[in-house]
Formats: sequence, C-alpha cells, structure tokens
Amino acid sequence: MVEDTWAALADQFADGAYATVKGRVRTYVMHRQLLEHLPAAPASVLDVGGGAGHQSFPLARAGYDVTLLDPSAAMLDKARQRLRQLPDDVRVTFVEADGADAEEAVGGRRFDAVLCHGVLGYLEQPEPVLDQLCRCAAPGGIVSIMAGNADAAAVRPAMERRWEDALEAFDARAEVGVLGLPTRAGTVDELRESVRSRGVEPLQWYGVWLFVDWLDLSGAELDPAETERVAAVELEAGRRDPYRRLSRIFHLVGRKN
Repeated sequence: MVEDTWAALADQFADGAYATVKGRVRTYVMHRQLLEHLPAAPASVLDVGGGAGHQSFPLARAGYDVTLLDPSAAMLDKARQRLRQLPDDVRVTFVEADGADAEEAVGGRRFDAVLCHGVLGYLEQPEPVLDQLCRCAAPGGIVSIMAGNADAAAVRPAMERRWEDALEAFDARAEVGVLGLPTRAGTVDELRESVRSRGVEPLQWYGVWLFVDWLDLSGAELDPAETERVAAVELEAGRRDPYRRLSRIFHLVGRKN
C-alpha cells in the first residue's frame, strides 16, 4: 500500500494555508490569470494534484467541466466535504490516481485545459507527470503549471532572517517548504523548454506571490479586510518585470500544438 503523504496535512493545507489572506490571494490571482487563456465554459478542465479543490471549484462554479485528480484519499475526502458546501449545480468529477498515471486514470480523455499547480516541486522525478500533463491536453488545449522559482530561492530564508541559509539558497534548488515537506524549485526558462519539448508552446508566465509573501514571511499580520486590495496589487505585480521575477512562485501557461 502506498503511503498517503498528505493524509496528515489535509486539514492544515485546506483549512489552514488556503484559508489565510495569502492563500485566498493565491487562488484569486491564479484564477484571474487562468481566465486570460482558458476557452469559454463549459470547456473541460483536468486539475492534476488538485488537492482539496481550491483552484478547481472556482472554475466549476464558473461553468467549467472539471475533473480533479489527486493521489491522496485524504485530500479528495476534504475536497468532497468542501464541494457539499457549494450550490447543488456545481459538479466536479473526482479521480484518485497519481499524476504519473493520469492518462490511464481518465480513460485516455483529452481536456481543453490541464492544470498542475504546486505539485512538481514535491516530486523527486517530475518528468513522468510533465509527460502526462502535456499528453492529456487536447490539440490547442491549455497547459497551466505553477512551480517554485529557483531564481528567488533566497527570499524565504532572508525574510525569516536565516542568513546562512539565504547565502546557500542563491545556488540551491531544494529546501524544506512551509508545510514541512522537501520541495524543489526550477526556473521559468527550464520549464519553458520542458513543455516545448513535449509539444506545448509557452504563451505567458506570471508571478504569483510577491508582497503578500514577503509580509507573511517577515511575520506581519495580514488583515482579511485587505484581501481584495492585496489581490489587486499582486495580480498587477505578477504581470510586470521586475516584480514577477522576484516572486517565489511562478505560473507558466502554454498551448498544445
């Protein structure tokens, strides 16, 4: 039996991290960035490693035909609980499977959009999942990937005043993430080449967290009443240089040839 790494983290992840101002800002910013590229609803969307549905559910509410695939039974249970709190006409198909087996798990179906957000960094070998993301996209379909930004790896330890770790992070790719799990980061250029070699042409990339991340890491309290204003600033920063290059996370969108 494969150990469910996320079982002990499901509540912390869904009810903790995503319920914060920082978590809500991430969901909003990613959603707005996605809508710039997605075809109109009810286009089909496959969310690989979609967890508790924080990115899937806003799309389902907007009328998209969403399939959420995740290897963690605990995370899928959390997603089902959250779905019951939404209107009855919001429907999501759940599939318990590893991202490396996505094509088989969905019966060879091709999707108008394939999402994989915050997943690749937790994998020792991300290439099999990358293969599946690109294969599950229909011709002309969108592939959306969010990953850690290795070019900004020193930000977190520096904001936490871990100066020795910050010095090492300038040339590092791995760290223990905020959830206590080992994570790996990459660069925009590397991911561009990876998806291009799999038949997906990069269209645009964005930063996801900048100011809200720095504030959070420095220990500042973020007022929930500020969420809307914070999100507006983060959305704009994610589109512009040099701001997006300083974000600890980036979002790459491509189109299947």
